[in-house]
Amino acid sequence: MTTTNTETAAVYAAAPAPRLDWAKLAPDVYKAMIRLDTAARKGLDPTLHELVKIRASQINRCAFCIDMHTKDALAAGESVERIVQLGAWEESPHFYTEKELAALELTEAVTVLTDGFVPDEVYERAARHFEEAELAQLLAAITVINAWNRFGVTCRMTAGRYQPGQHA
Repeated sequence: MTTTNTETAAVYAAAPAPRLDWAKLAPDVYKAMIRLDTAARKGLDPTLHELVKIRASQINRCAFCIDMHTKDALAAGESVERIVQLGAWEESPHFYTEKELAALELTEAVTVLTDGFVPDEVYERAARHFEEAELAQLLAAITVINAWNRFGVTCRMTAGRYQPGQHA
């Protein structure tokens, strides 16, 4: 009895073309963003930092940043399970520490400002889990990833080509 392989390779949709290579056209801004990103991560747990970057990028629908930070998190030892659950962290809090949950909640509040403010209870919960200096760094990290997301989404940066640590 012989078997034949009738499987065919999947044909994926074409990646959209980037609109603008802003980093090359505004190199001083790009370099300033790199410095700001480096400064914002100081004093933060690297795993927490990646979780925050992934979650903000999910909310902002920045495929490039989701790709990058998921790969960096996996390379740093983060579990697939915790990354997959980020989109539903409120329904699966048992995957995260109380401190991580407070950071994710703050990330969502800072990222989605459609109500015009960060609720006091969200800020106070984060303040209970983070020393003031660490909370300031967390806020900086959330703000920076949101800025990166705006560049990525607006310029239609292409996801899928990033290698872990490529921009470290």
